[in-house]
Order: sequence, then C-alpha cells, then structure tokens
Amino acid sequence: MPLFKQPISRLRRRPAKYFPELPSSDVAKPMSDELDRLVSTVRESIPRKLFIAELLPFLALYRRYRSELSEGPALDWQQVKPLEGSQMIPYDRLSQKPESPTPTPLDKLAVLKVNGGLGTSMGMNGAKSALEVQNKLTFLDLVVQQIEHLNATYHTEVPLILMTSFNTEDDTLRIVKKYANRKVKITTFNQSRYPRILKETLLPFAKSVLEGKSAWYPPGHGDLYNSLHRSGVLDNLLAQGKEYLFVSNSDNLGAVVDPVILHHMMDTKSEFVMEVTEKTKVDTKGGILINYDGNIRLLETTQIPEEHAEEFNQSRSFRMFNTNNLWINLKALKRLLEAGDMTLDIICSSKSLDDGRCVLQLETAAGSAIRHFQNAHGVLVPRARFLPVKDCSDLLLVQSDVFSLQHGRLIMNESRMFGTPPVIKLGGHFRRIQQFQKRFKQIPHLVELDHLTVAGDVYFGRDVTLRGTSLQMKASV
Repeated sequence: MPLFKQPISRLRRRPAKYFPELPSSDVAKPMSDELDRLVSTVRESIPRKLFIAELLPFLALYRRYRSELSEGPALDWQQVKPLEGSQMIPYDRLSQKPESPTPTPLDKLAVLKVNGGLGTSMGMNGAKSALEVQNKLTFLDLVVQQIEHLNATYHTEVPLILMTSFNTEDDTLRIVKKYANRKVKITTFNQSRYPRILKETLLPFAKSVLEGKSAWYPPGHGDLYNSLHRSGVLDNLLAQGKEYLFVSNSDNLGAVVDPVILHHMMDTKSEFVMEVTEKTKVDTKGGILINYDGNIRLLETTQIPEEHAEEFNQSRSFRMFNTNNLWINLKALKRLLEAGDMTLDIICSSKSLDDGRCVLQLETAAGSAIRHFQNAHGVLVPRARFLPVKDCSDLLLVQSDVFSLQHGRLIMNESRMFGTPPVIKLGGHFRRIQQFQKRFKQIPHLVELDHLTVAGDVYFGRDVTLRGTSLQMKASV
C-alpha cells in the first residue's frame, strides 16, 4: 500500500508539520522548518514515521548545541578530580569465578558490535569491518567465530547484534548472509541518519533524504541507545530474557566477551561498567573517566579547556582512557530511555567537502551515559583488550606474525620477547588501503620488532624480516 495518497509534489507545496511548532525566538526554529522540508521528500522505500523518530533526537541535540555555543558547556573545571576507590577497579582484583553450572550468567548476555564506520581514514568507501584481517577472514568473520566459540564452550546462546548505518548496511548483510545456517543468531539494525549542517549557516544543505554521503551521516556510537530502542531490538532482547549487553567497536579485535567482567557486574549490581586501559605513547585520543563533583563522568578531549590541556594530558592521575568496551544493564537502559533523561555529551566534528565547504556533524559519546546509571564504574583492563584498527599502521600490525588467530581472537605470538605489540608508524604513502596493499608483496615478519617508522615511497618484497628497537626506513626492501 502506498505511503502517500497524494503526489510528493503536492505534499511539498502544502507540507505538514512533523515536528513541534516552535516560536520564532527559539534557536531551533529554523532547523525545525528545515527538517519538515526534508521529511516531505521521503519516498515509500523509507517509512516516514521511522525517519521522523530518527530526527527528533537530532533536533534536541541541535538545540543543546546552539545553547552551548552561546552559554558554553556546563563544566566547572574546579570540580574535575581523579577517580576514587570503587570508581575504578583493576581487572586483577575481580573475582575469578570457576565455570558456573547451567544456567550460566552468559544466558542473560547479548553482544553488540558498533558497525557503522566506513574506514574513511584508510581511504575506504565501504564498511571497514568487511576488510580482510588474516587468512582471508574479515573483521565480521572473526566476530562470528568468537561468538560461536563462546557458545560452544559454555553451552549457551549469546546472540550477536550488529548496529549498521546507511553506509555499511549492504556490506554487512552480504557478509552475514553466509552465516544464515550457522548456530549463532545474528540481528542487524540501522542506526539513525542525521543531516550534516553547513558551518556558515548551521542548517542542513540536503535537498532530500536520498542524497549521498556528503549530505547525511551516521551520528556515531552514542546513537546506539536511541536506535536500539527505536528499532524494537531492546524490547526483543528483554523479552528473550537478556539482561546484559556487551558493546564494543567492530574494529577492536581485542574486545571479546570476558565472563569474569560479567560476573563482577552482576555481583556488584552495577548498571554500567566501562573498560579502560592505560595510555601508551601512541595514544592521543580517548575519553578519560573523572570524578566530577563526587560522581563518575567521562571527559572527552574536546571538553578540556585549552588552558588546562597540557597539564591534564601530562598528569599521571588521568592515564586511563575509554576503550569503548561497555557493559550495560538492559533493564536500567530501558528505564532511563523511557524517563527521557539520558542526555549524552555532544561531540562536534568538522569535515571539508570536495567543493571546499565546511560542514559540521553533531554526535554523542556512548560512554558519557555512565553518569546516568547506578553503581557505574570503570574496570582497568589489560592492553590486550584494546586492539583497534584505525589506520594502515594498525592493519600491518594485525596482519603480521605478531599475532595468530585462535577461534576468531588474535593471540600474541609466544616467540615475542616484548609484552606489548610493536609501535608502527607508516608515512603518507601508506595512508590509503590501496597504497598499503600495493607496497607489500608479503607482510614482513615483525615478531622481533619494537618500533618501526617508514618515511618515503617504500616498497616491501617477500620474506622480509624487521627487527630492532628503533628502525627507520626510507628505502625499499
């Protein structure tokens, strides 16, 4: 049955009000009018009610953003303190419980992978999770293997949920289709689609909802809460008896389910646990958990006042950063969403279009939800649980013999003398995935490598071994 009884052209001439009527003095009034215009361009292939449900949180986010522009973020720097006592617990202090009898707590767990990223930092146009890691297996293949092994080991049925975006949905469905007859249950849902806004006007430049990637964007991992609820997946999980959700990024190959952390969460009756790990010399990003006026809170680097940035970054009291491995109580999440009081910190990022125009993307941080949950805290985990692939330097590392595959998990080579992976810095000639692949006839042996910097247009042949504590390369090998 057609979604509209009238032609689209007539709807444009006489648009309905899909969003609250706002007074002209409201800073969000122009945006509300623009969103009304965009909704009137919806075709039958996109359910109008769902599209409106996506844009309502965007309108609220936009109003908060405009308010912070004029008033500044509500952050009193004098209240920022290091964490205290039970706000941060080292992993080695968690109770190492033996195998639990059936029913295991894992029966109450679901796993969600944030899978909306394109891998633009690597010059990719498709889903980063579709990239091959080792043995012709993609990120998603490894995730499925991890869940299958977990379920077989503990005789349970932990489902896998993939939050895709309009950018990654096709690639994701193509990969998971081959797992249709496997035992692991895979559910996918799309996160929201928000309009990019011009920095000059602070209004969208999209002409319709079906425009390309330059006009629209998926609003980051903080959108998972609203999208999980709006899609009906949250209610379905609760109906299945699931009470806990383990969330991580699909490109973090160290983020596997750890029953020890789940046991700890249940024992402490915590509604939210964030895994953090210690910074190394290669870590420049990542939010920091702080004690803010006595309560735990996530502080993003963009929220640090410029005059305090150097002091904060050099402080040893703030060396643990968010891995975005999150453990969430689903009943508590449902309670907070229905109460409508789970605001998340705004992250505003700027992008340059091909035509030179500057656009803004309003996003939120999933970890900033920690302040809304009861008995929430951080767990300081080993670095092995944070192994992301953000660029081609990271890709070289995970494709090398520094790691081997075991049930979809990357395990550090036993022959490696160092306890941590090598630091790899590939130059500009390796930025795009096509450049990277062209310059390696075979991935070098890196087991004995500590630090590698490559500058210039370097090519690597076959059977190359790199070793040393400070290796700089400017010539092909």
